[in-house]
Parts: sequence; C-alpha cells; structure tokens
Amino acid sequence: MIILRSLWSLFVVAVILVGVIAGNLVAQPISAWVGRFSPSGELSVYFHIGIVVLGGLLGFLFAVLSFRKMLQWVSHFERVPLLDKVSAAIGVVLGLVVALLISLPFVRIPGWGLPISILTSVVGVMLGVGFATSAKEQIAYVFPSLASPGAITHMPSNAKMLDTNIIIDGRIADITAIGFLEGPIYIPDFVLQELRHIADSSDPLKRARGRRGLDILVKLKNLENTEVTVYEDYTEDEIAYEEVDARLVKLARARNATVVTNDYSVNEICKLNGVPVINVNELANAMKPVFLPGEEVTITIVKEGKEPGQGIGYLDDGTMVVVEGAASQIGQIMLVLVTSVLQTTAGKMIFAEPKLDDGVASVAQATEPKGKSRRQDKR
Repeated sequence: MIILRSLWSLFVVAVILVGVIAGNLVAQPISAWVGRFSPSGELSVYFHIGIVVLGGLLGFLFAVLSFRKMLQWVSHFERVPLLDKVSAAIGVVLGLVVALLISLPFVRIPGWGLPISILTSVVGVMLGVGFATSAKEQIAYVFPSLASPGAITHMPSNAKMLDTNIIIDGRIADITAIGFLEGPIYIPDFVLQELRHIADSSDPLKRARGRRGLDILVKLKNLENTEVTVYEDYTEDEIAYEEVDARLVKLARARNATVVTNDYSVNEICKLNGVPVINVNELANAMKPVFLPGEEVTITIVKEGKEPGQGIGYLDDGTMVVVEGAASQIGQIMLVLVTSVLQTTAGKMIFAEPKLDDGVASVAQATEPKGKSRRQDKR
C-alpha cells in the first residue's frame, strides 16, 4: 500500500510538472501577443501565470483520472506468462536497434528525418515483437527456466470448482452451510461471465435462472467460515476451449481441483479426464431412505400408471412408487407393501402392491402423513 501511494505521488508530481512546462510553452507566444495591448506588461504576466497554472491543473486532473486505468492495464500483465514477457522485451530491443541502423542515413534530411525515424522505429518494434514471439520455443530451449509459469499451478488439495448448473440449482449453498463441502470454493471467471449473460437474457425463464445463480453466489460469499474466490489465475493457452464446461474440466485438472456439479455430462467428462467430481444428484440419491421388499409404506395415489391398473404415488423426497391394482384409488391414502426397488439414472423407483386385509385393500387414515412407513412407526 505504501509503495502504491508513493508511485501515485510520483506520477502526479511528474504529470503536473509536464503540465506546467507545456503551459509555459503555450503561454509564451500568447503573453507576447497580449503584451502589445498592455504598455506596463502586467496583463501579459497575468496571462502567462494563468496559463501555466491551468496547465498544472490539467496535468493533475489527467494524473488522477489516468492512474487507476494505468494500474488496471498493468495488472493484466500478471496473467501473461514470463516467457511471453521476455520475448516481447527482446523483440522491442531488437526492433529499435534495427530501426536505428536503418534510419541513420535519413536523419539529416531536412523536414523528413524525424518522421522517417519515428515510422521506422514503430515498424521495427512491431516486426521485432512478432519475430521474438514466434521464436518462443527456441528461447525456452536456450533458457529453460523461463518456460515455467509464474502463477500457482495447483490449488489446495480440497479445493472445489463450481459449474454453472450447480450454482443455478441452489442446493450448493445449503450443503456448504451445514459443512458437507470442505475446502475453498473457486468460481472461474468464465463461469461468472456465463451467469451474467444468462441473467441478461431476453428470455424471462433464463433471466430468472441467471439472477438466481448470482443470488446463490452472494449467499455463498456471505457464509461464515467459507472461502469463495473468483478465479482468474490462468492463461488462455491452458484452457483453449470455447465451451464453458470443457474449459472448467481442463482448468480443474490443471489446478488439481474437484469439480462440483449436478450435470450428468459434466460428471462423465470429469471421469473420462481423471478429474475428481462431486455430483450433488448422486449425493441426494444416496441420502434417500432404503426400502426393502416386504416393508409397509403409506402412500397417496395421485394418478394412473403407464400399465393398466397401476397407480402412481410419491414419497416426501420425490421417489416414485408404482402400486399394482391401485388405478381406481386415485386420491386415496393406501397402505402398500414394497415388492421391489429399481435404481435408475434418474433415481430410485419403488414397486409395491396394496396390503390386503381379508381380501380388501387397506386404506390408511387420512391423518397419516404421506410416505411414512410402518418401520418408522415402530421406531
């Protein structure tokens, strides 16, 4: 902070000095012209001092407005690899030397020497930078230490990276809040940009989803004992993909991070690339209660099934229960026996049949909660 303030003070003083000098140069012919109308010369002095002070003020304003922009521009160089920086510097030096040698014969030409020198220098720098950049591999071969990136290539071992879908989903905030997700959380800036584009969409549904995702990020950021960082410490060469999910997986692999998602395709891409992945949908399926054949479940029949005679109900966690012979019991709360459980990519599906009491299907009391099993009652 002290260094930054010192640089700011030095920059402001230098620009003010330049403004004063420029104002003095401009004031000389103007004050001389004004002096013709003032025999005593006082008016020309006032004009001279005023123009010099104006030049200093303009220099101060320019310094204040441009310093922050200059810092932002310079900060972009932090993400440029060291090899690129060295190559550009070598190219500038070579270009200027060659331009100087070429322009020497034309320097003394009256009226044309300076423009030719400037033009030659600009062209020489452009060609030199282009030549040195194209020879990066040869420079790295001669100086191997320059090839190593200056940025940190690995994150903490428990670092997590979030994709766009899991942010919009919203469950990640609750999972993190109760402590199931450990380690720092990183949001790549291209994921944040995609969320912003979705939030600015003309489609109302997409716009609502994007804004929900941004709200979830704010909620994550405000959680105690949770470190959430927008990650920008990479180069375009590392993640040279246009598709956001592919860029995320490649960046996670390069930084040794774990991807957190609820998207099946991202989950499979991570597995194919050897990237650790946490699928929230798999976590939700693992947390669903286990029902064994022969257990009793109280269920409300809400609609008919695909097969004739089947009735469909749902447990509180959304698990579908297919009850044979219950198509006529729509709207009724029934006590059923589990016959089998089928695990699918979308989750679990329970097959059951009505529990018969003396040949009549048992209908539970309406006061019993939906999806509650007898096993839970005994407990």
